[in-house]
Amino acid sequence: MIIFIIVLTGIVSVYAFQQPEIMYRYNFSPYQIVKRKQWYRMLSHALLHADWMHLIVNMLVLYSFAIPLRFFFNLFFSYIPASIFILIFYILAIGASSIVSLVKHKDNPNYNALGASGAVSAVVFACIFFAPLEEILFFGVIPVPGILFGIGYLWYSWYMGKKNVDNVGHDAHFYGAIFGFIFPLILRPELIHQFIYQLINW
Repeated sequence: MIIFIIVLTGIVSVYAFQQPEIMYRYNFSPYQIVKRKQWYRMLSHALLHADWMHLIVNMLVLYSFAIPLRFFFNLFFSYIPASIFILIFYILAIGASSIVSLVKHKDNPNYNALGASGAVSAVVFACIFFAPLEEILFFGVIPVPGILFGIGYLWYSWYMGKKNVDNVGHDAHFYGAIFGFIFPLILRPELIHQFIYQLINW
């Protein structure tokens, strides 16, 4: 299922590189979603990316973290096949990461966004929840414990989201990460004990 998501996203994104009207029709536009009831944009924008670098980075990170996440889902939520669980989680994460931006920009016809970064952030932070001390390569080079990376990532996303000085969807990153972290707790609140135990025994 992970490969299916990556391949589908790749095919749609590469096709849309050559077809600007596809980018326009299916990107995340809160104004179009609310005013014209184009709710499909809440999900379709995750299949689109601005360029090759945007696509490759998102899909590489997704693959790197979805593999261990599949193991955790299979371990703690074995009543649903892990592949199906990953798909459900990913779809929910796309929507959850976009809700705040939807409300914030619903009256702004000039706001548009695209990419799977919010859902990818959810995948990363679900892994951090299950294994907070596992190292993450910051910038692909510097090993940092997941929990420290997560704190820094959340602060940076929140800060840049407040400044609103670039074209990056920092709100989607922030709320996607929050969703990914709390999703396992919604289903099994007792998992918080495992998380705390790992931190205490660091």
